[in-house]
Amino acid sequence: MKWIGKLILSTVIILSLMNISLSPLINITVEAASNMQKIPKTIFQTTDSLNLRSGSGAKDRILLTIPKGKTVTATSKIGDKYKVSYTYKVKGKNVTNTGWVSGKYLKEYYKYTNTAKTYYETQKTTNLRSSADTKKKAVGKINKRNIVYSTQKVVNSLGQTWFRVSFSGKNYYVLSSDVKKVTLKTIIKTNYLAKNDTYLYSSYGNAYKKLVMIPKGSLISTKQQIGNWYKVTYNGKTGYIDIGNFTKYNVPTETKVGTETYTTKSKINLKQYAHNSSNTVTTIPLGIKVIPTYKTSNGWYKIKYNGKTGYVLSTYLQKIDNNKPNEEVSSEQKVAGIKLKVISNLNVRQKASSTSTILITIPKGTVVTPTHKTSENWYKVTYEGKTGYISGDYVEEIKKEDPPKVEPPKEEPSKEDPPKVETPTEKITEEKIPEKTFLIKENLNVRKTADSTSTILTNIPKGKIVIPTHKTSNNWYKVVYSGKTGYVSSAYLQEVKTGDPITTRTGYQFIDLRTQSPVTAAQINNYIAKGTVGKTSVLSGKGQVFIDSGKKYGVNPLFLAAHAIHESGYGTSLISLGKYNLFGFGAFDAAPYVGAYRFSSVNSNIDYIARELKSTYLNPSNWKYSGPYLGFSTKTLSNARIDANSEGMNFWYASDPNWGQKIASHMEKILPYNKAYYDTAKPDTTIPTRPSIPSGGDVFPNDILAIANTTLTLQSNKGGNDNVKEIKKGTSFTLLEKTNDYWVKVKVDGKVYWTNSIKFDAYKSYFSVQNLGRVNVSGLNIRTGAGTTHSIVGTLSQNEYVSILLKKDGTLTMDSSNAWYQISLPNGSKGWVSSQYITRELK
Repeated sequence: MKWIGKLILSTVIILSLMNISLSPLINITVEAASNMQKIPKTIFQTTDSLNLRSGSGAKDRILLTIPKGKTVTATSKIGDKYKVSYTYKVKGKNVTNTGWVSGKYLKEYYKYTNTAKTYYETQKTTNLRSSADTKKKAVGKINKRNIVYSTQKVVNSLGQTWFRVSFSGKNYYVLSSDVKKVTLKTIIKTNYLAKNDTYLYSSYGNAYKKLVMIPKGSLISTKQQIGNWYKVTYNGKTGYIDIGNFTKYNVPTETKVGTETYTTKSKINLKQYAHNSSNTVTTIPLGIKVIPTYKTSNGWYKIKYNGKTGYVLSTYLQKIDNNKPNEEVSSEQKVAGIKLKVISNLNVRQKASSTSTILITIPKGTVVTPTHKTSENWYKVTYEGKTGYISGDYVEEIKKEDPPKVEPPKEEPSKEDPPKVETPTEKITEEKIPEKTFLIKENLNVRKTADSTSTILTNIPKGKIVIPTHKTSNNWYKVVYSGKTGYVSSAYLQEVKTGDPITTRTGYQFIDLRTQSPVTAAQINNYIAKGTVGKTSVLSGKGQVFIDSGKKYGVNPLFLAAHAIHESGYGTSLISLGKYNLFGFGAFDAAPYVGAYRFSSVNSNIDYIARELKSTYLNPSNWKYSGPYLGFSTKTLSNARIDANSEGMNFWYASDPNWGQKIASHMEKILPYNKAYYDTAKPDTTIPTRPSIPSGGDVFPNDILAIANTTLTLQSNKGGNDNVKEIKKGTSFTLLEKTNDYWVKVKVDGKVYWTNSIKFDAYKSYFSVQNLGRVNVSGLNIRTGAGTTHSIVGTLSQNEYVSILLKKDGTLTMDSSNAWYQISLPNGSKGWVSSQYITRELK
């Protein structure tokens, strides 16, 4: 009982004490909990012997002392006190104690391990950092699919694994999850063809220096691979290619074939190698006779055409029977009353022999009337004024009771239906129409009258272009074809725009532009002078420059001059005056002036265009080549090009289907065409290297404000790839400069950067400029106020850029009539100019 009484007394005392101190104790506990921070699991190393305590206070019980140099793992902290776990061994077994230590004697622990040289390929755009953590801002970036090597692995205090890598002669750290290990290995020699224009790089990635461009279709071979990069030698330089830009090419075996003759079944490309991705050596027209020397195991023939050797797919060739007796032993008899339908494009030959000279080609579906037949099944026919022989193997006789079904039956297009016999006959009228060009959509009969039951006079092959003179009330057109005048149904015609002269191919529009011209500098200069009376022209007196550049690169100088005159308005266009750019190189519809290249002189621009044209549009190995002459294009009324009816430079160079005609017209006016001269003129087929983009660009005035319309990636230097900063959509920045190779210099947050993210053919998707103007008149007065009554304080030159002042709300500063802009001058002062003489750029 005494013990129980003491127990009760002790309990009362304790409870009394608790009542006194309970509230303050709770407050202390809550306050401590509220100051505790959870931190990522972090490994620290002790810098001195360190007490591990039961709590965060200096008077809390010491659990043990942790020696200097040991590691602990922290998960939370209060102030500079860390809650840590410490693991140590007792009798060979791990023992872990948890408690609190002072952060004054801790440092974050990074474990560094040297490794053998190991290669890693970036799996995404990867940050390059100065230390193995994310504490500091990344010092650079490297794009996906680039390879770097490492000789050190780091596990940082958070347990993250990093690699120290070498890139461009400096060491950086990359996070292990951003890269993948790859191995440098030797492989069996393998051939590849370039699927597109690409580059050879100095090391394993596009972040490294470009050594040389590898054109589309080029063949390379490799024996070494690392990730997606393969080691090759091209044009004497050894480097690495991204295999994604190439297709594997297994060199086929070749078997020698006999001397059989074949003809091309369509216009085909002669390839450098037996593969579609190979370079095109030249183009072989329809109906050309060739004799293959080898056949490859993958179905190509090796042939020689116009002095060039290459490969064509066997499916594009048709064998000619060379074993037939020739015409010397063949007799012929007159035939009458038969008609023959051509069942495949068919050559008309001078004699009844497959080796005889080809006079002309008759299109498939054409109906001809032979006059004679030989004993060897050849027919004598006349087609488009040419009389010769066609093989009976490629025609079929049309029975009298079975007329050619060139057009659909008359009941399909109702407009061809004859009137019912029981109704009064409709009177067909016709009226003259303005000159228009029409494309024949199907092989089409020309009839004597505007009626599908009328007599057939001739047949117009599909793809021909005609110019009707009249249109009938029942929708037929009156045309002249092959000397026959008749009518064709409108159901098989499509109105087009074309530069095809149709009736002739004689003249400058079809000369080989790789020939020289007897034109003189004086003739060119006189023509330019006549076209620029009272105007300023950068082409004045430049005749000799055209002649010199033409001779230098093997381009017709008369063509060069006419081309420049046409494209630049005799050298008076704003781009030619402001940028010495006669041909609009680099200009886009969206940004014609700012986008255009700026040249240092007119002479350098003429030299550039001569070299550029010779290496591309006049180079049979280039994709832009469609014949070494001006040519023409044909387009639908909706402006879609019809490839089968387009050819020459006009095919790729110009959207205007009459571009070739217009250049030829200038040439004719400078020096009349001399057929005898060009019949013997020899083309210069040497190909210069393609010129690089000229140095230079546009420097803008101060305070040109732009707003990003999408995220723009910035580099620290022009040509760099360190991705140091991004401009987010909607962010404003200052536009400083645009170079000819479309690098743009900007200022953001007071610092200068560069970007090549902007595509000027669609610049509005990337940014918009608020206050950039350009003077569009010669000598624009700057005044002290908005109106011509105010004093003139200066003059602006044509094409000079100006900075229009912005109000606080971001709108342009204008007078109340919106007829004048207030602009900022280079010396910091302000002035007013008439808005009608200012063109807003990049708005």
